[in-house]
Amino acid sequence: MKHKIRFTINREVKEMEVQPNKTLLKMLREDLDLIGVKEGCGAGECGACTVLVNNKPVNSCLMLAVEADGKEILTIEGLSDGINLDPIQESFLKHNAIQCGYCTPGMVMSAKALLNRNPHPKEEDVKEALAGNLCRCTGYQRIVDAVLDAAKKGEKK
Repeated sequence: MKHKIRFTINREVKEMEVQPNKTLLKMLREDLDLIGVKEGCGAGECGACTVLVNNKPVNSCLMLAVEADGKEILTIEGLSDGINLDPIQESFLKHNAIQCGYCTPGMVMSAKALLNRNPHPKEEDVKEALAGNLCRCTGYQRIVDAVLDAAKKGEKK
């Protein structure tokens, strides 16, 4: 039996009916065509599926879609205003913090959550915030540098 839910996704209010066992990840990808969120491990270990739920990073593979009822969700597709990239996205590009790109949306969303709660992080803060996001390509230092650079951009505003 499907459950009716109402939530905000990337600043747009939606109402849907979802199966009680459908994950947020599956709903985002299959029902809303938000394919920036990736399924890596399906067990909450890799962070590729990270989205922000009420401004907190969440592994969407572990959250049921019905739990999104009444919540505000932000995915990688919602960071840009359609014209300009978010400063964290710009920094990832500037610092070549992307290789294959599979982990990138989750990394960016975890970094966004960090900068929302701590606009002046130290390197250790960045490493801790990204600890739940695995990358097999970059070696992490460029990602850390990108987040620290985005924080500096925020200071100049």
